[in-house]
Amino acid sequence: QVQLVESGGGSVQAGGSLTLTCRASRNTLITACMAWFRQAPGKEREGLARFLTYGAALYADSVKGRFTISGDNAKSTLYLQMNSLKPEDTAMYYCAVTSHCGSGSLNAGSFSYWGQGTQVTVSS
Repeated sequence: QVQLVESGGGSVQAGGSLTLTCRASRNTLITACMAWFRQAPGKEREGLARFLTYGAALYADSVKGRFTISGDNAKSTLYLQMNSLKPEDTAMYYCAVTSHCGSGSLNAGSFSYWGQGTQVTVSS
C-alpha cells in the first residue's frame, strides 16, 4: 500500500504559477514510478507528466513548455511546477503510482495508487 498526499493547489489568475507537491508514504518509492494527472469536471482524467528511465521527462502536449516535473527520490516526493497557467488548466490535480516504473505510459489505467487530489483554479 502507498499513500499519496498532494498539496500546493489554489486559485490564481491566468498567467500565474503554482507548484504542486506529492509526498508518498513509502520512502523507497522512486519518482520514476510516479506521475501527475488532472481531471476537469465532465472530462476524462488526463496524464500530464512523468519521468522515464534515465531521468528524461514525458509531458502531455497540453502542458509541454509550461509545466515542469521534478522529484526527490530520497524523500519519495514529486513536484510539478506550473507556469503560464490558463483557465483551461482548471482541474483537480492528482499524483499516482505505477509498478511500470520509467515506462512511457500516461494512461491512468496503468496506475494503481492515487492521492486525494489538490484543486487548481485559474481565472481569466
